[in-house]
Amino acid sequence: MHGLGELEARIMEVFWRDDADKRVRDVLEGLDAEREPAYTTVMTVMDNLYQKGWLGRDRRGRAYWYHSLKSREQTVSDALRAVLADAGDPSGALLHFVRHASDQESAAIAQGLRERD
Repeated sequence: MHGLGELEARIMEVFWRDDADKRVRDVLEGLDAEREPAYTTVMTVMDNLYQKGWLGRDRRGRAYWYHSLKSREQTVSDALRAVLADAGDPSGALLHFVRHASDQESAAIAQGLRERD
C-alpha cells in the first residue's frame, strides 16, 4: 500500500476486514501467524500509525483501543492521485488508463461518473 511499510500495511489490512475497534492483542491475532511479529513491535507500529493519522485511539481502562481513520478505498484513491500528480501529464495518464480499461473497470468508471452527477 502506497505510503505504508510492509508491517504497517498488514496491520491496516486487519482493520479493513471489519469496522471493529481493536487492541494490540486483537491485531496481533489477526496477522498471518506464519510471520507473526512480537507484541511490542505491533504496539510500536500501531503507535506510529496513530501518529501518522492512519489510526485513531482511545483509552479504555488500561488499554488503548484503535480504529481506522482511512478506508481502504480512500487510501487507494489517495495513492492513485499521488501517482497521477507525479505523471507529468496527469490527464494524459488518466485517459490512457481509461482507454485501456477492461470491461469491468469501464463499467465501474461509468457507474462512478453517474453517481457523481
